[in-house]
Amino acid sequence: MKKLLLLIVLILIVWGAWKLLGNVKVENTANAETYKVGVMVPLTGDAAVYGEPALNLYRLALEEINEAGGVNGRKLELVVEDSKCNGKDGANASQKLINVDKVQVIVGGFCSSESLSAAPIAAAAKVTLFSPGSSSPALTNVSPFFFRNYPSDATQGKVLAEIAYNDKKWKNVAFIQEQTDYALGVNKAFSENFTVMGGKVTKEEFPSSTTDFRSILAKIKSQNPDALFVDSQTPAAAARIFKQLQDMKWSPKLLVSDAVSGDPETVSTYKTLLEDTLAAEFGNSNNSKFKHMVDIYKAKHNVEPPYQGYAQTEFDALFMVVDGIKTVGYNGAKLASWSRTIKEWEGASGKVTIQADGDRASGHVAKVIKSGKVELYK
Repeated sequence: MKKLLLLIVLILIVWGAWKLLGNVKVENTANAETYKVGVMVPLTGDAAVYGEPALNLYRLALEEINEAGGVNGRKLELVVEDSKCNGKDGANASQKLINVDKVQVIVGGFCSSESLSAAPIAAAAKVTLFSPGSSSPALTNVSPFFFRNYPSDATQGKVLAEIAYNDKKWKNVAFIQEQTDYALGVNKAFSENFTVMGGKVTKEEFPSSTTDFRSILAKIKSQNPDALFVDSQTPAAAARIFKQLQDMKWSPKLLVSDAVSGDPETVSTYKTLLEDTLAAEFGNSNNSKFKHMVDIYKAKHNVEPPYQGYAQTEFDALFMVVDGIKTVGYNGAKLASWSRTIKEWEGASGKVTIQADGDRASGHVAKVIKSGKVELYK
């Protein structure tokens, strides 16, 4: 009888273990039935003002995609990492997404530093890196596994240099530039074009941790430039500069990067100082998909999406990934090759064509700040 009871207990233990393993197997199968897409966005620090709305847009796009049946019968799944708008964390985020989560495509980074550090890691693993926000000219042709649907800052710098020299007749422009890859890209593009035309550019750099700009601004003021270009990675850094310009009672002619002009709060708060300030932004689309993006974001979050130049490319990103998977499958190398075949893909950001160098074949348009609002420069 004791042997019989022991046998029954052993049978029950084996049966329970089999059921447990069976349940684990079902769960793993369910996970295998999704396509994982890595997402790299800055969610901490000053650059979180970009990352949070970007993530909101990715989630709205994800909801639409999955409600419509997903991709080839599978759901899309996002794996999100905080890349913190710097190269070190961008590299760490991409390594984790590739080596642990086994993704074949990463949407990101947002900041250029993130993408520049992640690009060689993705290329080595044959994973596609697709940025809707990184705009440094250094990313042009950086890797056959990298592409972006947001334009290079080569056009931002060129547009502003031409207006500054030919229209405004400025011959000497001073930069106050944050030490980031994005801000450096804007500076280099402007300087190269402005100096070729005959202008002169001087520059003072500052680390992102800087809070006191008085000595830098006093030095620039003493040089008596025709205009001052505030070239920061985030609107928070620019706002600190604007506040100290007001404290100095200095109102120079100004140019700003699109990271600054794209923030309605900063533009409104310093509207007197920023009156007639020049900027260059990726032009907002006015098609039905753009309007749809704005409507669903507002319905979900009670405000329109901020930084709409970035918002439209971010909203398009997952839909473009879906089309790539449908066309060539969930394979990083194939998706990278497919990206170079994108011609006039229609999204919220208008018609997207990706060139052989991985860049979008369109650029920035000139803007001007008037009465606390950003409008087209005429």
